[in-house]
Amino acid sequence: MKQLDITAIDQIGVALPDWVTTYLLKPWTLYQLGIILGCYLASLVAASWLEPILEEQARRLRGNPRLLRAVVVALRRTKWFILVFLLWVAKWIVAANTWQSRSYIISLAIVLAFVWLALAILTRVIRNKTIARTVAFCAFAYFAVSVLGIREEVSAFLESIAVPLGTFRISLLSVISAVIVTVILLWLATAAGRIAENRINRLEDLSPSVQVLLGKLVRILLTILAIALAVSSTGIDLTAFTVLSGAIGVGLGFGLQKVVSNLISGIIILGDSSIKPGDTIQLGETFGWIKDLRARYVSVITRDGREYLIPNEDFITQQVVNWSYSDNYVRLDVDFGVSYESDPHEVIAIAIATAKSIKRVVRTKQPVCWMTAFGASSLDFKLRFWIEDPQQGLTNIRGQILIALWDAFKANNISIPFPHREIIMKTPVDIRSSPPADKPQKPPRNAVRKQKAD
Repeated sequence: MKQLDITAIDQIGVALPDWVTTYLLKPWTLYQLGIILGCYLASLVAASWLEPILEEQARRLRGNPRLLRAVVVALRRTKWFILVFLLWVAKWIVAANTWQSRSYIISLAIVLAFVWLALAILTRVIRNKTIARTVAFCAFAYFAVSVLGIREEVSAFLESIAVPLGTFRISLLSVISAVIVTVILLWLATAAGRIAENRINRLEDLSPSVQVLLGKLVRILLTILAIALAVSSTGIDLTAFTVLSGAIGVGLGFGLQKVVSNLISGIIILGDSSIKPGDTIQLGETFGWIKDLRARYVSVITRDGREYLIPNEDFITQQVVNWSYSDNYVRLDVDFGVSYESDPHEVIAIAIATAKSIKRVVRTKQPVCWMTAFGASSLDFKLRFWIEDPQQGLTNIRGQILIALWDAFKANNISIPFPHREIIMKTPVDIRSSPPADKPQKPPRNAVRKQKAD
């Protein structure tokens, strides 16, 4: 049995690094792994009880939303704070009762847990959660292999996985490095472009159109520079793109202007985030919400179920109404009139109460009603209210408001007038001079003679 165990250990030692065969199969290694697992489970239990209490106390902070956001972000990582503390206590207990080397794995776990905690908090400056988690994971992987002392082995393994392309060799390590460098450079270019655009917008001696143009040019140039630096860092010669640029030029000469225009317009739309999937937009007579953004067109679905594939160029060259660009709140107006016998103060109160009773009307923005004119046959009013779901339709909510106003006015004896017309005859008519309607008139003499001649 012992001979079989030694053989198995030797086989493992061939495939794994020396530190694995040296430490992993030792009893104290298993003890430390058990301690780490126990501390992690204890941190989960403690965080599930402590985190709601601390978060409730943090919500009482008023007047400083940034501080509140930072505190909430830290509280969401309560289990990692507890885990670091429990591991530190366990390391101190183990080191006090036995050799210092028997707490080595616990020390590594403390370092790794603290690094992950710091990265999880620091990457929250990135608003996109997916990108933030990806950055945190990549940075943690780099620190982990460095702390464990296996960075050279991992680099050699990733470098061994490669695909030869003629005289050029692409390895997995170079691909990962290129992706990381590209993401970092693009993020820096985007941040620098945003700062430069804000500075340009503060220049009051420039017109708004010139400010927007300069801001876009700076962003595009910084993005191109970042991509060029990223490509150069991978070892690819930039002169290799001369053939591609020549092919593009020939294509433009053969009538691909519209295709290229739509492609460039799509890049601009994605870059400035003027529209995004889910936005409610109106372009000309088309009103609907965006389903998808493609390289050549934008898919827009209308209320009647039709899907329009609108070229990207139209969103750049034409006026686009984005009902949900900054937020989803949309103000609608409904005009109506009541008779002159009605009390306008009562009408205003009833109209506001009626608008509040509709479910789609938001409560955070109060509806208002104003008297706008003394009409020809009515007192004219305008009711204004807000909704936050324009993609659900605008005509239907106006119809609900009008029906509700009709019911409310009918219940309160308020009439809605319609125009009346009176006809006044200025010239008197002598009835005696006109022949009766039932007495036949004599035909002219010429007509009688003509009949006899016939």
